[in-house]
Amino acid sequence: MRGKLLLIAATVFLLIAAVIVEHNTSLATWQLLLVYLVPYLLIGHDTLGEASEGIAKGDMFNEDFLMSVATIGALCIGFLPGAETQFPEAVFVMLFFQVGELFEGYAEGRSRESISHLMDIRPDVANVERDGTVESVKPEDVRVGETIVVCPGEKIPLDGIIVEGTTSLNTIALTGESCPRDVEEKDEVVSGCINLTGVIRVKTTKTFGESTVSKIIRLVESANENKSRSESFITRFAHVYTPIVVFAALALAFIPPFFSADGYATAFSTWLYRALIFLVVSCPCALVISVPLSFFGGIGAASRRGILIKGSGYMDTLANLGTVVFDKTGTLTHGEFAVEAVHPSDFDEHELLHLAAHVEHFTTHPIGAALRNAFPSEAIDGCKIEEVEEITGRGIRAKVSGRTVCVGNGKMMEDIGLEAHNCHLAGTIIHVAVDGKYAGHIVINDKIKEDSAEAITSLKRLGVEKTVMLTGDREAVGKDVAERLGLDEYHAELLPADKVAHVERLIREKAEGKSLAFVGDGINDAPVLKRADVGIAMGALGSDAAIEAADVVLMDDKPSKISTAIDIARRTIHIARENVVFAIGVKVAVLLLATVGLGNMWMAVFADVGVTVLAVLNAMRTLRK
Repeated sequence: MRGKLLLIAATVFLLIAAVIVEHNTSLATWQLLLVYLVPYLLIGHDTLGEASEGIAKGDMFNEDFLMSVATIGALCIGFLPGAETQFPEAVFVMLFFQVGELFEGYAEGRSRESISHLMDIRPDVANVERDGTVESVKPEDVRVGETIVVCPGEKIPLDGIIVEGTTSLNTIALTGESCPRDVEEKDEVVSGCINLTGVIRVKTTKTFGESTVSKIIRLVESANENKSRSESFITRFAHVYTPIVVFAALALAFIPPFFSADGYATAFSTWLYRALIFLVVSCPCALVISVPLSFFGGIGAASRRGILIKGSGYMDTLANLGTVVFDKTGTLTHGEFAVEAVHPSDFDEHELLHLAAHVEHFTTHPIGAALRNAFPSEAIDGCKIEEVEEITGRGIRAKVSGRTVCVGNGKMMEDIGLEAHNCHLAGTIIHVAVDGKYAGHIVINDKIKEDSAEAITSLKRLGVEKTVMLTGDREAVGKDVAERLGLDEYHAELLPADKVAHVERLIREKAEGKSLAFVGDGINDAPVLKRADVGIAMGALGSDAAIEAADVVLMDDKPSKISTAIDIARRTIHIARENVVFAIGVKVAVLLLATVGLGNMWMAVFADVGVTVLAVLNAMRTLRK
C-alpha cells in the first residue's frame, strides 16, 4: 500500500513536469512522447505486464488489456493526420486506474481484516501436564484425555472440561459477545477463548483437528468458495462482455470513417479517439471488483457478530427467507431440565423441594440434576439418606432422616395407593409422597431461551411469513412452547425422518422466490439442515454433525441472531445492486456521448476509474454495523 502511494505521488510529480515541459517548449511530437513515457511506464508497467501475461496465457480479455490498448492508442493517436496529441490523457487514465486499484486494495484489506480477526483465535502452544511437569507443545500434539494448564491472558488451545480452578473467559472472537463468561470446575470450555482471570486445568475432550477453533478456521477459509448468484453472474458477464467490447471498439474505429465526407484518413483519427474512449468506459472494473467485495464485506460483518456464513451464495437465500423452521430442544430452549414450579399439597413448598432433592441426590438422571440444582443448598444439610431404591419406569424411593419419601411419576403414586394430582402446566410432572401421604408435585421443564420470543418477533417484523417448530418432545410440551413464543405452526413427537418429511412439505408450500431455513443443533438435525434451502446450526453447544451440515453457524446459540443474519444479507445484496445499477448507468451514458462525439477521455476516466472508486467505497458500507 505504501509503495503504491509513493509510486502514484512520483507519477503525479513527473506528469506535472511533463505538462510544464510541453507548454514551455517546442518539442516535436515524438520528443513529447518520450517525455510522457517516463510517468506512463512508471505507473503503468504493472498493468502492461498483466496484460502481456494474459495474452500469453490466452486470457487477454481483461481490464488490464483494455486499459493497455486504450492508453497505448491515446499515446499513438497524435501521430495521425490532423489529430491532436493525447499524451496527458493516456498517463491520467493509467494513473487513475492505479488509484482505483489502491482503493480496491484498501477496501479488500478492510474486508479481509473483518474476517481474519477470527484467525487470531488460533493458539500457538498448549501447556500440557506430563510426568509431573508442564511442557509447552504444539496443540496438535496434545492427546484426548490429557490435562492442560491455561494461565490468565492465554488462549484455550483445545476443547475440554475444567477439572480445577475458576475464571472468566473472553469469547468475543467466537460469539461476538463482549461480556465475559464465568466458568468453574466441571464446566465445558472451547478452544479460541481467552482466559482472563484465574489459572485453570482442563481435561481435553477433542484433538486439535476436531476442536472448535480448527473448525471455525476451516469455515472461514472456505467461505468464499460458494459464490452468490450475483457474483457468478458478474464473473460470467465479464468473460462474455469484454470480447464484445473490444470488437465493438474496433468496429467503431474502422467502419464509420468509410461514410465520412472528410475522407477516411481525416475521419479515422476522430473515430479512433472515440473508440479509445469506448474502451476505457467499457472496462467492467466497477462490477468485477465491487460486487464480490460487497459480499466479502458482508461475510466479514456477520463474522464479527458471531455469525459464520459458509459462502456468499447463502446471502441470497437468507435475504429471501419466507419460512423459518426450528427444532425445539437446544434451539428455542436451553436443552437442560429446570424446575419451573412447585405445587405442594398440605405441605411446605421449601420442605417438599428439600426432600425431593435429597432423594435424587445420588442419581445421574437429568430430572435428578434439575431437582438438586433447584434446591438452595448443595449440602446434605445433615439429613441422613438411606435405603435408596430406584424403581425402573416409576421413580426413586428413599428414607430421608427416617421419613419414607417417594419421588416419581403417576404410576409410582398408583403403586403406593395414592392419587396423583393433575397440573395445568405443561412439562414433566414429578409427584412426591411422604410417609404414604401425597405431598405435592414439581413441574420440570426445558427452559425457553431468553431471546427466543424476540427471535420470532424480529423475524415477523422482517417479513418472514411462517415460523414453524418441529420437535420430538411430547404434544403438550410442544404446544406450550409454540403458544408462548407465538409460532405459526408446530408438530410434536417426531422422528428425524418425520422432520425431513415436514420440511419437504413446507418447501413445496412456500411462495415462489422465497426460501426456507431450518434451525437446529442436534445430531438428528443434520439431515434436515442439509435438506433446507439454508441450514442454520447453533455453534456453541451444537453437535459437530449439525455444524458440519449447516450453511450458517450461530456461535453464541442465540436464535435472535437469525434476524441479524437476514439484515446483513439484505443490506449486502442491496449495496451490490446499487453498484451494478450505478456502474452500468454511468457507463451507458458516457458511451452514448462518446459515440456521438460529445464525450472525452476525462469523462471516460470518471466512467471507469471514478465509478470503480465510488462503487468500492459503497461496497465498504457492508462492513459497518
